[in-house]
Amino acid sequence: MSRRPPQRRWWLPALALLAAIWTLSSSADTPGPPLAHPFDWLAHFVTYLALGYCLGRATGRPLTALVLAAWWGALDEVHQAFVPGREAGLTDWLFDFLGALIGAGVAGRRRSLPEEGPEA
Repeated sequence: MSRRPPQRRWWLPALALLAAIWTLSSSADTPGPPLAHPFDWLAHFVTYLALGYCLGRATGRPLTALVLAAWWGALDEVHQAFVPGREAGLTDWLFDFLGALIGAGVAGRRRSLPEEGPEA
């Protein structure tokens, strides 16, 4: 994974995703219909793919992005163990990790395009 220049404006969506993940996992009832495992794991994968990508763009370091997202996923699974009606799962975390791995990798491989204005 190659290093790209960090783009600070990507911290906003990354922090929004972190907050959304924590808020949803703090609730005993996640909004929406109950998900069967394949769809639940797909939700974990897609969410952490987005998080890995945003963190990768924000930091400019795919490995750092992967470590941050994987750490957040693990922390979130432990957190869920203490929320009534929720459970922690290693398989959930593995899908978090795989999504973050691909998201951070894509962010690291994305070619820099000319952008208007200075970096925020």
